[in-house]
Amino acid sequence: MGVFLFIVLCSLMGSVASANGIMLEPDRPFLRVKIFERAELECCYKNAVNNAIWVKRLSSGQPEPVNLSEEVFQNYSKSNGKQCGFLTLKNVKLNDTGMYQCHFNNTDVYTHGTYLQVFKPIEKTINLSESTKNKILTAEGVLLLLCVVIPSASLLFKSKKQNRLEMKKMKQEEENIYQGLNLEDCCTTYDQIERSQTQSQYQDVCTAMEEREEILEKP
Repeated sequence: MGVFLFIVLCSLMGSVASANGIMLEPDRPFLRVKIFERAELECCYKNAVNNAIWVKRLSSGQPEPVNLSEEVFQNYSKSNGKQCGFLTLKNVKLNDTGMYQCHFNNTDVYTHGTYLQVFKPIEKTINLSESTKNKILTAEGVLLLLCVVIPSASLLFKSKKQNRLEMKKMKQEEENIYQGLNLEDCCTTYDQIERSQTQSQYQDVCTAMEEREEILEKP
């Protein structure tokens, strides 16, 4: 990251003179291209005896000449004392990512360079239109609402049913309390109890009178 920032700062600077008298123009620091698309790199300089060749920096930091082909080629232009080298990659691939610089033969002079990044876009798994997406979102909203309403309604129904069963059970228990009781039998039993109590009282009075009479008859 620090090396990349250093390259960017160097590229933003003006022309730089090398020990060989070559004046380096600022390069484009960064270029991002989609895979299989066309990429064009440029390096410009002044006072160079020969045209520069394009090299690519490897991960180890060592430069390696770019392999030219029908898909990868370079050309040059010259105007007003300024020379420019161009590197064209017709169909970039992921392994084309790297730092590209111009190098001058028989010298240790390199241009600032351009970092080329090749990216692969994220592909859609299912290509849906906006109207279809809206319909799916609406359906999801309805399903979510049903998932909330149906369980709530079911719990409410069960609660009401439970209350009805409890009320019915209480009513049956009340009926069972009075079940088997006969009012006539109750009245008969009550009368018998009353009579027995009355007779016992009368019997006690009579017995007491007889005892008194016996006591009085004795001399």
